[in-house]
Amino acid sequence: MNACIRLIALAVGLAAAPVSAQAPADPAYPSRSITMIVPLAAGSAADIVARLVATKMSADLGRQIVIENAAGASGLVGIERGIKAPPDGYTIVGVSDSVLTMVPQLNPNAKFNPHRDLTPITQLATIDWVLVAHPSFAAKTVPDLLAMARAKPGTIDFSSGGNASPQHVAMEAFKARTGINLTHVPYRGATAALTDVVAGVVPVMFTAVSVAHPFLVEGKLHALATAGRKRSELLPNVPTVAEAGVEGFEFETWMSLMAPANLPKPIADKLHASALKAVGDAEIRAKLLAVGLVPLGNSADAFAANLARDYAKTGEIIRAAGMKLDP
Repeated sequence: MNACIRLIALAVGLAAAPVSAQAPADPAYPSRSITMIVPLAAGSAADIVARLVATKMSADLGRQIVIENAAGASGLVGIERGIKAPPDGYTIVGVSDSVLTMVPQLNPNAKFNPHRDLTPITQLATIDWVLVAHPSFAAKTVPDLLAMARAKPGTIDFSSGGNASPQHVAMEAFKARTGINLTHVPYRGATAALTDVVAGVVPVMFTAVSVAHPFLVEGKLHALATAGRKRSELLPNVPTVAEAGVEGFEFETWMSLMAPANLPKPIADKLHASALKAVGDAEIRAKLLAVGLVPLGNSADAFAANLARDYAKTGEIIRAAGMKLDP
């Protein structure tokens, strides 16, 4: 059994293990409003999902779910607040995978274990990603890019929102799968990174479809390929990276609902059922798909297994690339 498989087995075991310190469930739950902490900024993909889902869950549960953005330290500020909250169901966390799979493996100040310190409820949606280039860039397809990179290693730049950002991790995974050498140009934030690709300062990057789509429609960016296991509904004519010849490549991020550890099972089950109703709602699904977010909704066990898998996979990319956080 290799290290990756051992880690997955351990994490799933931790998530599935019986909890001895579980608080008693409140039979009247919820009897007051619920706070959903989002450890990222308002307007982010995670925030969009959280607000859409919270609206439907509030109606279903009969109590208001109030979104509280607690950004800072790449999500560490908000996630630590969520972990330290009482496990009574009145504080939940709407959190993206980067906070759970990247931050604990990169930030020495991150002392939390996402498998042990949180109760998984469900994954709410996946976020489609796309490899984009400035329209003037000579490479119009993935094979074009690979040929150019192999002919002149290290001469093609790519931008990201900073060292160890999701944009950086996506490209490092692409580089590892293809064996090419591109030069990283980190920015302080994904918006600045994309702005310079639109301006032609940097030729190429990975970014979320939801962010790139307006620029693609206007012709200010060109899509080489999407990064998911299947084509994006917003970009049906753009092949996936795998379809473009890079077999086995896949990069998706996701948004989830979690709660502090030791949440009583009846409350966890009630939140889970309500969240699944929300992501299954036709109106919510249409709104998510319209901005490049794919509704999901799965069991807590499936979520825990996916978290363990992605934690291990992300850790391998981080270590292989020698990623460090920006000072």
